[in-house]
Amino acid sequence: MRFAPLNWLARNFGTLVLSFFLALVVWVSAVVTADPNEEDTFRPVTIEYTGQDPNLLLVGEPPKLVRLTLVAPKSIWNQLNNNPDLVEAWVDLAGLEAGEHTVPVKVNVGASPVRFVKIEPPEINLSLEPMVSRNFEVLVPVSGDLPLGYKEGPLSIEPGVVTVSGAESQVAGVVQVRTTLDIAGATETIQKILPVVAVDAEGNAIPNLTILPNMVTVTQPISLLGGFKNVAVKVVTVGQVANGYRLTNIQVSPPTVTLFSDNPQLMNEIPGFVETQPVDLTNLSDDSEITVGLNLPEGVSTVREPNVLVQISVAAIEGSLTLSVPVQVVGLAPDLQANLSPETVDVIVAGPLNVLEQLTPEDFRVILDLSGLPPGVYQRAPEVEFAPEEVRVQTTLPEMVEVSIEPALTPTPAPSLPANLLLTPTPLITPTGTSNP
Repeated sequence: MRFAPLNWLARNFGTLVLSFFLALVVWVSAVVTADPNEEDTFRPVTIEYTGQDPNLLLVGEPPKLVRLTLVAPKSIWNQLNNNPDLVEAWVDLAGLEAGEHTVPVKVNVGASPVRFVKIEPPEINLSLEPMVSRNFEVLVPVSGDLPLGYKEGPLSIEPGVVTVSGAESQVAGVVQVRTTLDIAGATETIQKILPVVAVDAEGNAIPNLTILPNMVTVTQPISLLGGFKNVAVKVVTVGQVANGYRLTNIQVSPPTVTLFSDNPQLMNEIPGFVETQPVDLTNLSDDSEITVGLNLPEGVSTVREPNVLVQISVAAIEGSLTLSVPVQVVGLAPDLQANLSPETVDVIVAGPLNVLEQLTPEDFRVILDLSGLPPGVYQRAPEVEFAPEEVRVQTTLPEMVEVSIEPALTPTPAPSLPANLLLTPTPLITPTGTSNP
């Protein structure tokens, strides 16, 4: 009897295996139905290049991205889309020597189950070259012309030599390292910190190179030739602007001029400025431009145009004024009436004094717009209308007006007398013995 369970298991083993298999099929079917597999292309993944020999450089532009087509349950796709870092792609360069190579792209997905359908590209063709360094002298082509009377001195560059590092084929293509300097119109020594670039025989910049240092200090001395001198222009004025106005600014163009003389001693005696001919400001009331000559010593001339342009700015002298103006109601319904408190406001305005002196309260209109307001008590800001364009309203005092709106009072008519009621005059009674005149 103790072998009865074993006998039963032996007789029903096939049935048990079949039941387990059917249960597994049902479970898998339920899982697939609840979380079906989906085939889709994952967003592009950045390729990492690892294991590269530090003495070698990757030349050219190898692919930076790989596209993956995967089959995975919907729940796995949700994980990957929410956390793209679960997918990694890399190319292993360990042990590769200089030369051309074809290397597979390796991919890892940090979630399962996942099946790869396609990897694009599956492998990458690349080239490794030795890294080399060469020293180059920095060249500085100078462009532009100096004004007449100026000369340029010897150019200096610091440092004058830089080191260019990169792939062997790219460094071999470097013809020169240079920067450019523009001296057009300069009247004094130029000192600039400029970037340098490595170029090929056609003058095109070569990319992916390291230049140390990549900035140089360029100094270009500029000075006057003998017999020339650069001086400032000083404007000389006479007269006064119109009453009620003030002079705000005077500008001269050009602000400096270059003088020339055959007599070097005469040039040495000229101070650092030259005066203009007198500019008359009498009764000016607006901005103006005047072309005027220079007051030069005999034997001295200007290198260019002998006249300068003087720009004169004039503005009215401003002040402020306070006027008491009654408040006018607009927009009130015909069946309503309004009581204002206060009924007048002080309007403070600013503007030119000559305009303010002529203003009266009649030049302004202060309104209170009550459109659409029902009966009640309100605080409203009055609006100021004024005629002179030069005047600015600063504020009103008070800034708010209290208005009480109520139904309009209907006047009570006087009682009428009956038509048959006649008023007779009372006879005049005179004293006895006295006759009427």
